Amino acid sequence: MKTIEVGNIIVNNNMFTLIAGPCVIESEEQVMNVSKKMKEVTGNLGIPFIFKSSFDKANRTSVNSFRGPGLDEGLRILKKVKEELDVPVVTDIHEPYQAEMVAEVVDMIQIPAFLCRQTDLLIAAAKTGLPVNVKKAQFLSAKDMQNVITKVVESGNENILLCERGNTFGYNNLVVDMTNIIEMKKFGYPVVFDATHSVQKPGGNLTSTGGNREYVEHLAKAAIAVGADSLFMEVHENPDDAKSDGPNMVKLDEIEVILKKLIKTYKAVRDIEERSYSI
Repeated sequence: MKTIEVGNIIVNNNMFTLIAGPCVIESEEQVMNVSKKMKEVTGNLGIPFIFKSSFDKANRTSVNSFRGPGLDEGLRILKKVKEELDVPVVTDIHEPYQAEMVAEVVDMIQIPAFLCRQTDLLIAAAKTGLPVNVKKAQFLSAKDMQNVITKVVESGNENILLCERGNTFGYNNLVVDMTNIIEMKKFGYPVVFDATHSVQKPGGNLTSTGGNREYVEHLAKAAIAVGADSLFMEVHENPDDAKSDGPNMVKLDEIEVILKKLIKTYKAVRDIEERSYSI
């Protein structure tokens, strides 16, 4: 598997990497509180940590939904996280013109699932030279990601991560086919499992997205067991009051307990894989 460097973090299969933070930047204070706590927790547990939050959520269910502080203010806050805490940062882009500006601050660019087939967006992200984390769309199979990979590679960039975040299953529902992780790993790039967006109920609350937060831990364990190299989790101090994706975000004060269980899962699976049994 190709090793990807995201700032000072190495993404490979030696220990799962955690990409985490609030769904959207609600305020500078909120982002700094969450990022500091996450760095403390992951540091104590020995988990490589990359901070994520969005400066704009351009695909909200309702036109009246909170979208974020915007590009300039969002990048200022992300830069503060990066410099004050010495952690890599990642954010998503929605339009090609944003790539170059975002690349001046972040260590990795993320492509939203709905936009993973947008050729111009992929090319713009690839040309920054930064690692690109591409979320597999809810309507694509794992094998369909070959075309996505080709667009990025032929634009001169092989620093790719592929992200599984569930597939559409009827109306307002997602399911996760864990074989997608196995299949995407065959491409030779690290695979991320988005444990929080995978439990969404898109449009499930009519004017906002619903979700099943209680499933996050269980799906994350399964993803680690089948070989995910990185986990993506959105966390918030009080998800029930969050301005975006609250129903599927993990509570900040519960993340440490969850991560400890995931480490045990990871070590148990690796121990089994490394043993040789005789019948």
